[in-house]
Amino acid sequence: MPHPTQKRSKSRTKRRQYHFKVQAPNLVPCPNCHKSILPHRVCPYCGYYKGTKVISPKEKKAKTAKS
Repeated sequence: MPHPTQKRSKSRTKRRQYHFKVQAPNLVPCPNCHKSILPHRVCPYCGYYKGTKVISPKEKKAKTAKS
């Protein structure tokens, strides 16, 4: 198996790794309810996609008391 002939310096490694960073998701407003959602997805709040109702909206669950 071939091995590198010289060690990569820390600065060269960090210069390459600089681009591997976490980016914020690209959010767009829903055209129906105007909440922020991921593009090209069904809105989980109103259930619409491209002006057509596709699913029933997500309902909040009632908190149950743990005894």
